[in-house]
Order: sequence, then structure tokens, then C-alpha cells
Amino acid sequence: MPEAVNTVWPRTVVQTCIVHLIRNSLRYASRRDWAELARDLKPVYTAVNEDEARLRLVEFDEKWGKRYPSIAGIWQRAWSEFVPFPGLPDAIRQAVYTTNAIEALNGRYRRAVQACGHFPTEQAALKRLYLATLALDLTGRGRQRWNNRWKTALNEFDVLFDGRLPAGRV
Repeated sequence: MPEAVNTVWPRTVVQTCIVHLIRNSLRYASRRDWAELARDLKPVYTAVNEDEARLRLVEFDEKWGKRYPSIAGIWQRAWSEFVPFPGLPDAIRQAVYTTNAIEALNGRYRRAVQACGHFPTEQAALKRLYLATLALDLTGRGRQRWNNRWKTALNEFDVLFDGRLPAGRV
């Protein structure tokens, strides 16, 4: 996927979902060890830079590698998509550490489209998706919370990516 994204948008930074990395890691472990494993993985993804993150992953592997050798391998294979994360400011980290909100929205869209089956025009399909989006937050309070949480991140994105966010589109 990163190659496809970078083909269309050459200056894109592809970031893997940290929550999915953790879930994939826990999939290889006994349920009774999940809490301790998650606690020991936290220093990896909260590290301030790539070198510290790599050091924390080595420490994790020293502790858990004999029992669960696949877990460190999962992180090493995903390292190129994980690496941008430690270099990001905290405001952006809070905004992009998980893709759950996007996946939930995509699930809503799939259900809305499947409920209808087919559409006579592209505009009808777009209207259905628009209405599904509006149905997510009928009162508008969720949007206000989302806006407040993203204001700092948007400022950080604009500084980090040197104005690549056009003011009219934000």
C-alpha cells in the first residue's frame, strides 16, 4: 500500500496504525500476558525518536523474545511504516495513532451502500453517503469535540508539512 499511495501522492508520509500493531502483537501471545505485553510495548511507540524506539524494541525482545519470538518480528516488518510516528509532535501522535475512526466510518458507508443495493446515478450514491455521514452525529456535539481535538494537530501538520494544507480546505 505505501508504494501505491506514494505513486499518487509522492510527498506522502505513510503511517501504520499503532493500535493495529499492538493488536497483531497480542494475537501471538497468551491472553494472560496481554496486559504486561502491552505495558512493555508502550515504551516502543511512545519513544521520542527512532533510535530510542529501536532500543526499546530490543529491550522488549530481550524480555519476551524467547517466549513470543514473532512479536518483535511484527514490529520489525512494519518498521518503515512505524518510523514516522516517533518523529511526530504529540498533538499529531494523538490524532493519528489509530485508524479506528476511519474504519468505523468506512463500515458505516459499506452498510449504507449494501442496504440500498444499487444506485441509478453517481449523485444518488453520493447523497446516500452524505446522509450516512450526517447520521453519525445528529446533534453536532461530536463534530465540536472532534474540531477541538484536531485544532492543535492541524497547526502542527501545517508547520511540519510546510503549508501543504491549503487554508481554504481545512
